[in-house]
Amino acid sequence: MANGPMDRRAFGEQPDRPSGPMTGQSSEYTGRYVVLLDPSNQESGLNALRSNADIAPVERVRGSDTTNIAELLERPDVSVLFEDLAAAVVEVRPDQRHALVTTAEAEPSIIAAEPERMVYAMPITAPHQAPTEFFPAFRSDEDVVSAHTQAEMAITQGPAWDEKTSTWGLQAIKANMTHLTGKNVKIAVLDTGVDTDHPDLAGRIAGAVSFVPGESAEDGNGHGTHCIGTAAGPASPQQGPRYGVAPDAQILAAKVLSNVGTGSDGQILAGIAWAISQGAKVISMSLGARVRPGELFPKTYEDLAQRALKLGTVIVAAAGNDSLRPGAIVPVSRPANCPSILSVAALDKALCPSYFSNGGINGAGGEINIAAPGRDVRSAAPGGGYQNLSGTSMATPHAAGVVALLAQAFPNASATHLMSLLKGSAFPLVQPAGDVGTGLLQAP
Repeated sequence: MANGPMDRRAFGEQPDRPSGPMTGQSSEYTGRYVVLLDPSNQESGLNALRSNADIAPVERVRGSDTTNIAELLERPDVSVLFEDLAAAVVEVRPDQRHALVTTAEAEPSIIAAEPERMVYAMPITAPHQAPTEFFPAFRSDEDVVSAHTQAEMAITQGPAWDEKTSTWGLQAIKANMTHLTGKNVKIAVLDTGVDTDHPDLAGRIAGAVSFVPGESAEDGNGHGTHCIGTAAGPASPQQGPRYGVAPDAQILAAKVLSNVGTGSDGQILAGIAWAISQGAKVISMSLGARVRPGELFPKTYEDLAQRALKLGTVIVAAAGNDSLRPGAIVPVSRPANCPSILSVAALDKALCPSYFSNGGINGAGGEINIAAPGRDVRSAAPGGGYQNLSGTSMATPHAAGVVALLAQAFPNASATHLMSLLKGSAFPLVQPAGDVGTGLLQAP
């Protein structure tokens, strides 16, 4: 390796790639590998994998390419190289996986290689959008009421926020009080797509693409439209209170999760590459996969996040909704558990960690960085309407919107500086940093 011993944490024989549409019975792994290459010497790593592991032929794509990438990622006879990221999704026969691992260990131009995993959207309400077979940790609000007293639940509702003009979330982070609007800043949301005809959003969508086979960028789930609305909904929506943090920001919608809320690491890579190529200042990812206590962060995502920061893009991601506080707190999900990705926890209306919000159980990147409103959040819904959802998914676009405000306020700031400004300006909370990071997100 060019930069010291290679990280071997995620290696091992994985199940064969599932065939047909992705369902709740599909494996956690796809059978492919995500390989991170030395940007200055990509060909050496690929040649080593060709010679020693007989990987499938490589198709090269650039970040601005959108045609047929979804189909390429599904083909078992093709490996896909995202040249701008120096990252590849590699097809390899089961009998050659060990050879791929040993080659990656020995070849200096291969920075990391890890099995490709499935990722999931992270809502916790609206069961028709989050069926239990796709979300093993899903619990409805009705479930949690049975586990807590009515008094405890009343506390989580907090003060009686007046939401006639702005949602409680915008008020909590002071987005309704700033003169900044995110003007000329692009926010990319990697999710289930967007309702491109929504009257609140249609005129501000700078780009909408799908990396999901057989599905357009239109949102057949609702999760993506809701997240996009929170990040960049208008100052004066068609109905109800204002709900968008950065109302003049430009929207980039990358559909990387299907209409049932599932996707793969390869689709996420395609979305990241496209968003960076389009000039996104921030990438919002309300998605992820559960990790075990003590599990370390994925090196592939961490290195990609570092590369994104150098290119001027901050990545924010949801901490995950697998907990049942106060008794059970689950570690921050991947890829939010990477040190160079901003992990966002969810707060309820009492400005306390929501019962479902994951915590900083694991070290080395598995910390909570900041907390944002994530309970009963109103935003846009497909069909031109609105809905209230809860989850760290809803907290994350609040943070993405504030990054856009900071980028407008400090146009020459680096992505690393923007991330530091966001964390450093948080309002301190009484809860431990493991639950809320530096505190409550605040707009500049």
